[in-house]
Amino acid sequence: MRDRAIALALGACALAGCASTADYEPPRLSLPGEWAADGAGRAATEIPYRWWTLFRDATLDRLVDEALAHNTDLALAAARVDEARALLDIGEAELWPAVDATAQRSRGRLSERTDTPLPPGTPLTSTNNRAVLNVSYEVDLFGRLRSATAAARAQLLASRAAQETVRIGIAADVARGYYGLIALDSQVAATRRSLELRARDLELQRIRYKAGLIGDFQLRQREAEVAAARAQLPALERDRAAQELALAVLLGRAPRALREDGVARAAENEAMPPDVVPEGLPSELLLRRPDLVQAEQQLVAANAQLAAARAAFFPRIPLTGFIGGESASLSDLFTGPARIWEVGAAVVQPIFQGGRLSGERDAASARERQALAQYRRAVQSAFVEVRQAVITQDRAREIYEAEGERMTALADTLRLARIRYDNGLASQLEVLDAERSLLQAELNRIAALRDRRSAVVDLIRALGGGWPGIAAPPPATSAASPE
Repeated sequence: MRDRAIALALGACALAGCASTADYEPPRLSLPGEWAADGAGRAATEIPYRWWTLFRDATLDRLVDEALAHNTDLALAAARVDEARALLDIGEAELWPAVDATAQRSRGRLSERTDTPLPPGTPLTSTNNRAVLNVSYEVDLFGRLRSATAAARAQLLASRAAQETVRIGIAADVARGYYGLIALDSQVAATRRSLELRARDLELQRIRYKAGLIGDFQLRQREAEVAAARAQLPALERDRAAQELALAVLLGRAPRALREDGVARAAENEAMPPDVVPEGLPSELLLRRPDLVQAEQQLVAANAQLAAARAAFFPRIPLTGFIGGESASLSDLFTGPARIWEVGAAVVQPIFQGGRLSGERDAASARERQALAQYRRAVQSAFVEVRQAVITQDRAREIYEAEGERMTALADTLRLARIRYDNGLASQLEVLDAERSLLQAELNRIAALRDRRSAVVDLIRALGGGWPGIAAPPPATSAASPE
């Protein structure tokens, strides 16, 4: 009857323990049913894992590969993944029995000066040899260890997602820096040509000034324009050097290499990937953006840690035992008469901990609420980023196309001005003005091309950079287990 009562009590505790380890339930989110119709009439873009290849630039491909191989931030993220994997191994080890072996040899002597005299013939010295195999195991009846392991597993998945976030960010920063550097190269070259034209124009204006055709005001105005153009050149060269150094740091190059070697880049060209149109449902963004997966896995970990903190209120049931031999002689240690063994079980029920368990539970509950708030904020920010990136891409394309039309018109203007000059119908100043206007339009076009490329990069980044998700292994990398 007594044994039956104990069994019923343990069963009731088990049911209570199961109730204390609730499974994770994804939070309810209000998400749009479809993407805004900015890309109406255009096919959705399938973004590859190596998304920068969409730009069809072999130099960019090499630079991104170099950055991913040597960037210190990515190395740090990889080390954090290794740490999380090791912590998961530690947690999973708690679910298995622990087995260790103990070998002991001792020799001692009894005292002859005690209140109780030794029986006659008792040897004063003795030798004892002991060799046992110890086994211990905790019955995880209430899910404390399983919850802790689930938290470690979620932290591993979160660290892998964080590694992907760093990877996508590095690739995006390299692409932006690379095309920014190319744009600065073109701007420096165009500014030098503009400075040459302004210097020629100034010489003509000085001739006209000496001839009395213009006054001091007009001459000083042209001199100021030349000085302003001359000041732009060192500023652009400074920006180019800073951009090159920043890009070299992203590539993970050593300080000496930064000083001695430049960053190779291709000549400016008009190559552009097609505009990116979001594919799939907006809800799929939760699975494609690694930062959102990281935030949710941190919420999963916090939920599991709360379950473990609740389970700590219930009894722990450790099982222990050993088997081996004990003998005064080594030759008899493993014989039948020397064999020893012991098996035991215990129930350890916390009664008074000074509020420690309640504090740990409340702290875990607060961390779960923090993780939930951070996840909701991350989701909200992600959809804002995507929407803003789509708008920026569309406006950047319109600006780029408008600047192209302007350049075409100004090129025609320059062609007509030269025809008029050849026929004696226009002065050389009109030709120089047309050339100067065309160069300024070229500078605007260079900036518009840079901004358009950056907008495409930002949208790809906002959409998750082609990451296949936590359950799908990326090409040529280790897969993240969905378990």
